[in-house]
Amino acid sequence: MNPLPAQALELLPLLDWAALVLFFAGWVGYALWAKRRAEVRPSILATTNRWRRRWMLQVTWRENRIVDSAVAQSLSASPSFFASTSILIIGGLLAALASTDKATELVREIPFAARTSALVFDLKLATLTAIFVFAFFRFTWSIRQYSFGVVMVGAAPEVKRFEDEAQRQLFADRAGRVMGLAAETFNDGLRAYYLSFAVVAWFFSAWAFILATAFVLWVLYRREFHSEVLSALRAGLD
Repeated sequence: MNPLPAQALELLPLLDWAALVLFFAGWVGYALWAKRRAEVRPSILATTNRWRRRWMLQVTWRENRIVDSAVAQSLSASPSFFASTSILIIGGLLAALASTDKATELVREIPFAARTSALVFDLKLATLTAIFVFAFFRFTWSIRQYSFGVVMVGAAPEVKRFEDEAQRQLFADRAGRVMGLAAETFNDGLRAYYLSFAVVAWFFSAWAFILATAFVLWVLYRREFHSEVLSALRAGLD
């Protein structure tokens, strides 16, 4: 047996490895499942995408689109805020990695926190850092996509230059799709923020990590498929 994989497996107890695998499997699995589930039962993202498409259709009937451009641009404020916050969090986590001994001592003072080596503590911090790096990339990509949407709104032909209803529908489909992709990317970043709380539970124990992962996924499911705001949004489309 190759000694490197064996040493890697010995770095963490088996339960911790199982919790880590379940975490990433749950994250990726839920993201794929939610996308397929939305085809059967519309999620909050799929429902708001229908509203975005309706918005873009209304754009084709307005002579003055300054307000539409301003609203589209303002939508990038949220991912911009979270991207800036992610940078601050990553900086704090890197600082903690640079002073592992002090951070480990601090965690040991917390009741019920798991007693681990500095190397294992670094691994947990590195996992948490990687999640926020992923979130940062998703948020910044969302900002760019929203800017593309603003360009499409600004480039929309004048009302009288749309030749027929089919051309209006085509523009609404394309512009609504761009706005929807921006929102989907922003949702990916938010999902990473939610799941980062599950990783925080890992500092206490592997069982807490597993339970926190299941709880966060349940919260995400309830908010995406069974929230009150989803019912209100769907009612407006009927």
